[in-house]
Amino acid sequence: MKRIYIILALVVSAFAVNAQEKTNGSSVKTMPSTGDYFQGLTRPLTFDKMIAPYALEVTFDKTVHIIFPAAIRYVDLGSADLLAAKADGTENVLRVKAAQRNFSRESNLSVITEDGSYYSFNVKYADEPVKLSVEMADFIRNNKTVDHPDNTTSVLMTDLGNESPLLVNLIMQSIYKNDHREIKHIGCKRFGIQYTLKGIYSHNNLLYFHTQLKNSSNVPFNVDYISFKIVDKKVAKRTAIQEQSIVSLRAYNQMMVINGRKTERTVFTLPRFTLSEGKQLLVELNEKDGGRHQSFVVENADLIRAKMIDKQKIK
Repeated sequence: MKRIYIILALVVSAFAVNAQEKTNGSSVKTMPSTGDYFQGLTRPLTFDKMIAPYALEVTFDKTVHIIFPAAIRYVDLGSADLLAAKADGTENVLRVKAAQRNFSRESNLSVITEDGSYYSFNVKYADEPVKLSVEMADFIRNNKTVDHPDNTTSVLMTDLGNESPLLVNLIMQSIYKNDHREIKHIGCKRFGIQYTLKGIYSHNNLLYFHTQLKNSSNVPFNVDYISFKIVDKKVAKRTAIQEQSIVSLRAYNQMMVINGRKTERTVFTLPRFTLSEGKQLLVELNEKDGGRHQSFVVENADLIRAKMIDKQKIK
């Protein structure tokens, strides 16, 4: 009887060891992964959360150029099989090519542009890519519903804080398109050049300055730079001038050359600010290799009367 108990114990032990080996060993058949690695403690990513990538072919002997509707801020390559860089002298053109011939593994490419758009590409090698020059659609201008296509989405940019870059672009375009003259007393006119401030607008933590440059002469005006500075209203002699520069975050339709008998308008986006007692905003426009410089000042009373932007009326 004792011998029977010993045999049964050995059999049970053998079954237990065998089951453990099957559980831990490679012979165990497993179902395909569902992405739920934590057994119900997290939610798996579903396809409606995925940004469908574009298909892109590259080769070793030719360069593929991708033209984006806004300046490129960020580029990430999935592997060392790819080479990418902004085209010299441009901000919105990306050149891509293969780092080696006939790489077999598919790679990927991600791009973020200044307008907050995020683009995703799956990249593979081809001896003769069909598309060597690609222009990405500007859905802001071309899509009447201004919804993002499935292949792109919007991200937030550090310099704009919590404001959507897409919304900022839409506001600037709306101001430019409507072309209202809200302000009639701020401007400068010299040497056949007239530089005026047509309006100041406000939305969340940003200000929008709508400016106009009219060239009544026959000589083109080449813009060197435009600056926004907070300065003292009155400065005593032999006293250092206190200045604080305000950096423009965005500019819509910023022209660097205004031909003779032409008028151009620009919308600048600035961080929201007000002026303390005795201070004013000095806006300076300097001509490159010339002396027809223009400037005007903005008072705090003008800033606090900035027109509020109604998102429902943006078009």
